[in-house]
Amino acid sequence: MAEKRNIFLIGPMGAGKSTIGKQLARRLNMDFYDSDDEIEKSTGANISWVFDVEGEKKFRIREEKVINTLVKKQGIVLATGGGSILSKKVRNKLSSRGIVVYLKTSIEKQIIRTSRDKNRPLLNTKDPNELIFKKLENIRNPLYEEIEDIVIYTEDKGIKTLVLEIIRYIDNLV
Repeated sequence: MAEKRNIFLIGPMGAGKSTIGKQLARRLNMDFYDSDDEIEKSTGANISWVFDVEGEKKFRIREEKVINTLVKKQGIVLATGGGSILSKKVRNKLSSRGIVVYLKTSIEKQIIRTSRDKNRPLLNTKDPNELIFKKLENIRNPLYEEIEDIVIYTEDKGIKTLVLEIIRYIDNLV
C-alpha cells in the first residue's frame, strides 16, 4: 500500500533523508528525488556555491520552486533539504500531497554524520557546530512536528531496519 502514495522525508541535516530515501524508494519500486540534487542539476553548481552566490533567501525561493514541481509527481520518495520547511508554502504542499515522515536524530549524531561534509552551507561558519545545530533545532523542530504524519528516530538503527519501520507505519496509516 505504501507505494501508492508520495512519501516526503523531512528532518535536520544528518538525519539520513537521502540515504534512507534511496533505499525506501528502491524497496517500494518508486522514483527517488532529493531536492538539493535537483537544485544542483538545474543550476549546474553545488548547493554551497548556490547558497553563497544567491544568499539564503534566494536559495529558499529556488528550493520552494523545485519542491513545488516535485510534489506534483505521483508515487515518489522525496528527500527535502533540512530548511525547506521554513516556507509555509512548502509545508502546505508536503502535507497535502503525500505522507510526511520526520526523520529525527540527536545533535550528537548530526555532528558525527556531517563532520566531513563540506557541502553544508549553514555549517561554513566559525561558530561551533553544536551551537548551530541547537539554533536550527529550536527553529525547525516545531515546523517538522507541525506537518509530520510519522516520526522515525534514526539514532542507532540500520538503514534496512529504518526502511522497514517506515513501510510498516505507512501501511498502518493508509
